[in-house]
Amino acid sequence: MKRTVLSRRSFTLLAAAAVAVPALRAQGRPEKRRVSIAVGGKAAFYYLPLTISEQLGYFKAEGLDVEIADFAGGAKALEALVGGSADVVSGAYEHTIHMQAKKQFVQSIVLMGRAPQIAMGVSTKGIPNYRGLADLRGKKIGVSAPGSSTNMVANLVLSRAGIQASEVSYVGVGTSAGALAALRSGQIDAMSNTEPVMTMLEQKGDVRIVSDTRTLKGTQEVFGGPMPAACFYTRADFVKQNPNTCQGLANAIVRGLKWLQTAGPSDIIKTVPESYLLGDRALYLASFTRVREALALDGLLPEDGARTALKALASFDPTVKPERIDLSRTFTNDFARRAKEKYKA
Repeated sequence: MKRTVLSRRSFTLLAAAAVAVPALRAQGRPEKRRVSIAVGGKAAFYYLPLTISEQLGYFKAEGLDVEIADFAGGAKALEALVGGSADVVSGAYEHTIHMQAKKQFVQSIVLMGRAPQIAMGVSTKGIPNYRGLADLRGKKIGVSAPGSSTNMVANLVLSRAGIQASEVSYVGVGTSAGALAALRSGQIDAMSNTEPVMTMLEQKGDVRIVSDTRTLKGTQEVFGGPMPAACFYTRADFVKQNPNTCQGLANAIVRGLKWLQTAGPSDIIKTVPESYLLGDRALYLASFTRVREALALDGLLPEDGARTALKALASFDPTVKPERIDLSRTFTNDFARRAKEKYKA
C-alpha cells in the first residue's frame, strides 16, 4: 500500500477544515430556541424593526420562538432583564453604559436605530406663553417611563439650560394613546416622547417642539455626534453561552432593516398591527416619513456613536465616569457583520 505523507501545512489545513465543518453545520441551531424579549413601548417607531421582523416571520425563519413582553418604557424592560424574566431587551443602547457604571455588564448585539427619534415638546395649552427652557422649572414632564431613553433626552436638554432633574417632575405616560391623553388633558406641561405620538401632537397644535432627534441632523445638533438608539442588548454571559441564538436574533433584525429600506407606506400599514396607528393612518405615515432615516441600515453600531452616548450621559449623570467605562464591552458588531453578509444588507 502506498503511503501518503502530509506536510505540516497540509495537516494544519485539513485539521482546520475538520473543525470548521461541524461549526458551520451547527450555525443556525439556537442554543436557546425560546427567547423572551422585553421592550418598552413596542408600538413606537423606535422599535419598528422588531415589529417588522416579528410580523414577517423572520425570527421563526432563524429557528427562534420569541415571546415579546411589552412594558411602559425602557427602564421597565431593563428591570425584566435584570430580574431574569427576559433573555433580551429591545431597548436604548445607553442602558449598556449605565449598567456598566453599576458594575453589571450587558451588551448590544445588533443596532436598530441610528438616531433616538425622540422629540421634546411643550404644551401650547399648559404653557401658552413659553419663552424658553427656564419656563419648565417646577413643571411636570411626561416621559415613556422614568429612567427611560425619553427621560435621558429630557435630562440632557434641560441640563444644557442649567436645569437639574430635581427641578422638574417626571411622569410616566407610555408611548401611545395614554401619552396623547396625558398631555391633552393637562396632566403634564411638556413631554419627551417617540413617534408617532410627537408628530400627532405637533400637527394638531398641541405641542411646540423645543428639541428634536427624529432626524440625523437634529441628533447631531442635540448630541454633537451620531447617537445609537434602539438595539437588542442582553447580559454578557448570555452572549457567550448562546452565540447561535444571538446570531439568529441579529439575522432577523438585519433582514427586517433591509426590508424597511425599500418598503413603501402601504407596506408598513399592512404589516403593523392596526392598534399602532392610533386611529389616524395619515398621521401615522407622516410620522414614519419623518423618522425613516433614523432607522439603522445594517445593524452595525458605530464606535463614534458609542463615544457620543458616553459623553452625553456623563454630562448630566455623575454616576457615569467616562474613565471607568470600557465601551468595547458595551457592544459587539460580530453578529451584525455576519447577518449583513448573509442578507447583503
